[in-house]
Amino acid sequence: MLNVDVVRQIRVTVPDLHERIKKETGKSNKSVQVLATEAGISTAYWYQMMKGERSWISEEVLEGIEKALGVSFGVEFDSSKEGD
Repeated sequence: MLNVDVVRQIRVTVPDLHERIKKETGKSNKSVQVLATEAGISTAYWYQMMKGERSWISEEVLEGIEKALGVSFGVEFDSSKEGD
């Protein structure tokens, strides 16, 4: 029997996320290099986020950025699953 993976994707639009990341980065006492490392992304990726050069990011990247900055941007995904 062959197993098949089913992937569920949910898209959430976050207005001005790049500005919010830029603001929180400025308030942080950590360097961009440290923040990016803590978020699990490259420094270049972090700068792209602050400049608004990315049109989408994964949920995992957002969670890493929030954790590194110690903030929540209030993005919530419907995590309910059939059968829960």
